[in-house]
Amino acid sequence: MQEVKIIGAGLAGSEAALQLAKRGIKVKLYEMRPKKTTGAHVTEDCAEFVCSNSLGSLDITNASGLLKKEMEILGGELIKIAKEKSVPAGNALAIARKDFSEAVTGRILANDNIELIREEITEIPDGNVIIASGPLTSDTFAKSIQKFTKSEHLHFFDAIAPIVELDSINFDKAFWGSRYDKGEASYINCPMNKEEYEKFYNILINSPRIEQHDADKDTKFFESCLPVEVLASRGVDTLRFGPMKPVGLIDKRTGIENYAVVQLRQDDSAKTMFNLVGFQTNLKWGAQKELVHSIPGLENANILRYGVMHRNTFINASQVLNPSFETRERQGLFFAGQITGTEGYTESIAGGLLAGINMANRIQNKELFIPPKETMLGALAHYITDKAHLAHISKRDGSLRYLPAQPINSNWAIVAPIDLPKKERKNKKLKTELLSKRAIETMISVKDI
Repeated sequence: MQEVKIIGAGLAGSEAALQLAKRGIKVKLYEMRPKKTTGAHVTEDCAEFVCSNSLGSLDITNASGLLKKEMEILGGELIKIAKEKSVPAGNALAIARKDFSEAVTGRILANDNIELIREEITEIPDGNVIIASGPLTSDTFAKSIQKFTKSEHLHFFDAIAPIVELDSINFDKAFWGSRYDKGEASYINCPMNKEEYEKFYNILINSPRIEQHDADKDTKFFESCLPVEVLASRGVDTLRFGPMKPVGLIDKRTGIENYAVVQLRQDDSAKTMFNLVGFQTNLKWGAQKELVHSIPGLENANILRYGVMHRNTFINASQVLNPSFETRERQGLFFAGQITGTEGYTESIAGGLLAGINMANRIQNKELFIPPKETMLGALAHYITDKAHLAHISKRDGSLRYLPAQPINSNWAIVAPIDLPKKERKNKKLKTELLSKRAIETMISVKDI
């Protein structure tokens, strides 16, 4: 029987190990802690929750809740343990973090098919390998990954702007257009008068920011990746001459050139997700919500992903992976978890589940399992590995280029759309109920294929 080496005993690596072990496959699970620390973890246990202790909603009409349900259908192991070690949290799944990680570690140590090895891996091993080393991958191992993926950048300080859902934008105020009417009207523009801008600016400069981990405080920023709040601190008009420049953006309904304009750019191939251009931020999420909702046209915007800025390591999955999470260049090498470009605890576990199933299928000469786009797991796997949504035409020379990938959570905008009668298309409750029902039925029908 062939063995599998798994690098990283976090959420993804632990799930993958348990999936392989219950299929009778021997696993060597490598974890560098406690010999080498990350600066964020505080224990040596497997599957440690570093920040929040919540896995998010259990409601299947919530994107994260649906992903959990799909993992249960597929026989996820960590989701079972999470429910066993849960604490009261309303309709969310929160865990007693110490009890949870100790329980996962105990399951791994007691499993005859898993050998837990406390050792740092510095080079990608030969053979069957799952890399689940996470966003805090060691510098040495990151260099090996960088060499394999041929990525110019892999380990960096991440800057991400919020993303909102198209259907939640108020087009009584917002309008489509491109600067100076050049090309297709592909941007959504949210105009501000002076009073609205000053209100927005005051919220921005007075909003609380997320504290960096001590290990990250010396990390340098590129000027092009500065948080919007840092730009704003350079002067009240800095944003009006930067990302909120109003020049050349006139609402044809009014003929007015506004005092400032927030632009939103399409973020997915289905044209349902739009990011706030130039709005990389490190504000706390509550402050981000207040700030976004202060923008005319975004008063009731559904924020699909909040902006973040933190040290991160992830590959450009769209250039490296198939939707099975196996690499395109090397059979038997898989990536799983946040290093693939997904965000969130639930997503990390789901990535480990899919990689574990597919590694077993690879070893047992079975067809690799790729969940359909109608499921949340399938939509997530396809989204991060499909480079189509990253393609753009260079303004400089007209060539086809690809934007850098950005981490993403599970959300409804990436799932294959569903046909609704015109009068029901903005009925969000009905839409999510139908999408969820379809996803569950689809996953049940394909799980044993």
